[in-house]
Amino acid sequence: MFSRILIANRGEIALRIIRACRDLDIDTVVVFSEADRNASYLHLADERICIGEAPSADSYLNIPRIIAAAELADVQAIHPGYGFLSENSHFAEICRSCKIEFIGPSVATMEAVGDKIQAKKIAVRAGVPIVPGSEGAVEDVEQAITIASRIGYPVGIKAAAGGGGRGIRAVHNEATLRTSFKQAQAEAEVAFGDGRLYLEKWIQSMRHIEVQVLGDMHGNLIHLFERDCTVQRRRQKLIEESPSPALTPELRAAVCEAAVKICKEAGYYGAGTVEFILDGEDFYFMEVNARIQVEHPVTEMLTGIDLVKWQFRVAAGERLTLGQDDVQPRGWAMECRINAEDPDHDFRPSPGKIESYVPPGGPNVRLDSHVYQGYVIPPTYDSLIGKLIVKGNTRQETIAIMRRALREFQIHPIKTTVGLYREIMSDATFHRGQFDTSFVEKYLLAR
Repeated sequence: MFSRILIANRGEIALRIIRACRDLDIDTVVVFSEADRNASYLHLADERICIGEAPSADSYLNIPRIIAAAELADVQAIHPGYGFLSENSHFAEICRSCKIEFIGPSVATMEAVGDKIQAKKIAVRAGVPIVPGSEGAVEDVEQAITIASRIGYPVGIKAAAGGGGRGIRAVHNEATLRTSFKQAQAEAEVAFGDGRLYLEKWIQSMRHIEVQVLGDMHGNLIHLFERDCTVQRRRQKLIEESPSPALTPELRAAVCEAAVKICKEAGYYGAGTVEFILDGEDFYFMEVNARIQVEHPVTEMLTGIDLVKWQFRVAAGERLTLGQDDVQPRGWAMECRINAEDPDHDFRPSPGKIESYVPPGGPNVRLDSHVYQGYVIPPTYDSLIGKLIVKGNTRQETIAIMRRALREFQIHPIKTTVGLYREIMSDATFHRGQFDTSFVEKYLLAR
């Protein structure tokens, strides 16, 4: 096991990793930007190193500065968290070339699953259904029109290097496809440094299901069941739960088995997530996230398995001591992402100072957050300031616990998503579990 590691991230995930390291008796070094100089979790680390100004390009995305900090601190490994450099295969390669372990899968696997076109080919080889569309990158708009005519409108234009819901746009006719294709190419080039696009049939009424997997370097790989991530806004997840209210036992088994097949085909090890589109009783592979997910606590609450600790054990070369039959989910778990955003004004970011802060507590409530009364939320980074996770014996009991916890939660004067979640927890459609990815937009329009 490692004795000293560096955390190349910020916010609640940095705190989450520090806590796992404390349990494993691993010393932690945390890098931070000038914007995070007053972050509370810095005081929990064994060492702190400033790596630059507030902009991500000058700090959390600056590979030379992070590597220099790691070498200065004499660490054995780097945990990238999620976002920033967590799925950057070049960063992983540099870490390992410097004799610093990267807490994640192999570089080859990251490159394969990080390219959406290659990932689809892996799914096909594994015998997992994919959404009808182009077999590879679409070279020009005329080829795109030919493919769209074959599979039928609407179609989705997607960036091969995209992820996290970015680099996607839906088109409903040829005229829109002609105008959108070059725009999408230019946007993908700017956002990802890769202008390649592919086309897929656009499934309008769908659910978003993901399966948590965990594997070691010795060929052992298991799933930890699914999470339903259907409640979103602009393809960004808001509420996640497990088990999914949309899956029958037979469909659940098929989806989870498909995730394991894909990851075995990709030679995956570490913690990762395979995402699927669910269209009625049909499911299709979407992508692999080669990192820990924001919503991993849902699975931890449900199974009692600490995924971050297992990331370290696997990266240190240890074998999984868990078999598939050892993973026994109990009850129901749900997470609400607490974002510093104003849902009443198109989810506009709401940075600033927290003057009043009363976190929720009580039985079966977990809050992963780095903020505190007096904390100033910087405008520079993602608006996520915490995750509220609860567990109950049934879905209805879990919703009741979440409603209670949200009622206790007080953050002022900044705007957050807490108020919206209070309303959703009382919504009849949400209670029935009968919704798709357009639920939030429809809900806000009907208020």
